[in-house]
Amino acid sequence: MTVLILTADSSSAGALRQAGRADIVIPIELRFVWGPPKSEAELAEFVATGTTQRSGSHWLDHVSSEYMKKFGGSNFALIELCQRCDTVELWMETDPNAQLVLIWLLDYLRSEAKSVSRFQLRYVDSMLTDAEPKHLANWRFDAGPVTNDLLEIASLAWQAYRSQTPQDWFSLLNRNLSVLPQLRRCVLEMLEELPWRATGLGASETRILELISAGYDRPFALFPHLRQRFQRRVYGYWEVGSLLEGLALAPVPAISGLAEWPFELEMHNLRVRHERYKASRLSLTPLGKAILEQADDFSRHNPIHRWWGGTELTNDRLWRWDPVLIAP
Repeated sequence: MTVLILTADSSSAGALRQAGRADIVIPIELRFVWGPPKSEAELAEFVATGTTQRSGSHWLDHVSSEYMKKFGGSNFALIELCQRCDTVELWMETDPNAQLVLIWLLDYLRSEAKSVSRFQLRYVDSMLTDAEPKHLANWRFDAGPVTNDLLEIASLAWQAYRSQTPQDWFSLLNRNLSVLPQLRRCVLEMLEELPWRATGLGASETRILELISAGYDRPFALFPHLRQRFQRRVYGYWEVGSLLEGLALAPVPAISGLAEWPFELEMHNLRVRHERYKASRLSLTPLGKAILEQADDFSRHNPIHRWWGGTELTNDRLWRWDPVLIAP
């Protein structure tokens, strides 16, 4: 019997492979918490047979071709590979991006009724990347079939997240989401990343300021790999780097002292620039201090333009959180 595991993170996939939990383990590496939403056409192309997509736009592009060779190659459509396996287990971790990948995937499966019966949802409630493979091999998470109720809630949540306002997403808090035990927490954590009513900054941006105020004045002391310190789970390494840069390079910055930018791969590959970035000594500007005291608003002084799900946030269309949803 061939077992395929789908997860949302390459590190988690690597740990599951080493633990021998399945014949095939593949991460679906989409970042839904950041940037403009992918169109339906882009998502359809992502899971289609891999023959015409540009590099990086197919679901198997980040999986070693050597690894996939023993299963027949790297050009499979997602549903095609799933149909070649007896069981497909969904091992999605508890962080918001993994939960968004899960609801997108379940929404996609609604149109693949013939294949749904081979899918199982593993109710993962621990960080897979933190586990030693020898321990992960023995971990037991409950599993259940992918039912119609589960598909309906997932589809409702996915469409809500892609809506042009956060209203439908906020309304999920009034529904019974228990068929997806981690979804309610995901809903709340995403809402907390909307600009706060008093300050115009989301939870992760505010946490960056709090850490600098507490004396953590080097950039990499502020990053989410230090989970207990950073405390927020929505954004990853590259995204927090962009948030820090936005706070430091705004017309009226909240942070001073950033010595190198932009935060991109080229900077990481050049040792002199990377060392200069790491050596930055950060401090709060008067605006940054006022924001922490909830005495000023970042958006009063600076342009805002970013995406939150399907919602385009600008100064004129700034949905806020307090912790209730506040329309522009």
